[in-house]
Amino acid sequence: MHLLTFRADGDDTPRLGALLPGDRVADLAALAEAAGAELPGDLLGLIRAGAPALATARELTAGAPATRPLAEVSLRAPLRPGKIVGVGLNYVEHVAESHRTLDTERELPDRPVLFSKPSTAVTGPGQPIRHNANLTKQLDWECELAVVIGEPAFQVAERDALRHVFGYSIVNDVSARDQRRSGQWFFSKGQDSYAPFGPVVVTADEIPDPQRLDLSLRVNGELRQDSNTRHMLFGVARLIADISSGVTLEPGDVIATGSPSGVGAGLVPPQFLQPGDVVEATVERIGTLTNPVVDAR
Repeated sequence: MHLLTFRADGDDTPRLGALLPGDRVADLAALAEAAGAELPGDLLGLIRAGAPALATARELTAGAPATRPLAEVSLRAPLRPGKIVGVGLNYVEHVAESHRTLDTERELPDRPVLFSKPSTAVTGPGQPIRHNANLTKQLDWECELAVVIGEPAFQVAERDALRHVFGYSIVNDVSARDQRRSGQWFFSKGQDSYAPFGPVVVTADEIPDPQRLDLSLRVNGELRQDSNTRHMLFGVARLIADISSGVTLEPGDVIATGSPSGVGAGLVPPQFLQPGDVVEATVERIGTLTNPVVDAR
């Protein structure tokens, strides 16, 4: 399933929906009410409710339910994660460009490089990325596959890790390159709007192998990143096993699995986001996450 959170015209309440063929949106809460079924009203609740709730959602969208065009609704971030675990330096070419331009280590890491982004950094499709020139002159982009956890994971083996995945989405790991502090990335990557997320969460059954997905990013229509998740140093299963060795991953948590090369800091000369820019991050089988950049001073 392709699950999303949307608002309809004249209704400020976020609603749980499913994206169906033909770019039609089914209102799962309305379908559940009409069928006399019980279903959580938001995606995080659906994830926490487990397999029975997801099965109910599938049943409600079988056949020809009442839908509305995607163009008539406003999408929001699918959910607000409890925590976002970011992964740095997870593509070989990005390790090289980061060493050249950002003074990171030349050698490939032998364990995943982890950092966190707060849930307040999350923003949804079409929502603005805030450019505050008082805080940064080097606002950068990073297209990443996002992993949404479905079942609690603590000290799980790599061979069992994918069983804990609910689905996949897209995160743009926006970064203020000039706000790293003594090597720490939290403020550089954690400011409000620095985690565009969406547009949908695709359930894991539709992406059985997350290591075979093309991903790309465009700024104002110009291609900046173009790679495939097979080039990750540490695949999704390895990341879940490593993180859960000491940190419990809970339903609705998100892992941003790292960026390929092609970030603005790595271009010659470097290029960074400016107010008025439009960023499009695309992952195969998931869709495109589009966000404008606005002046936030």
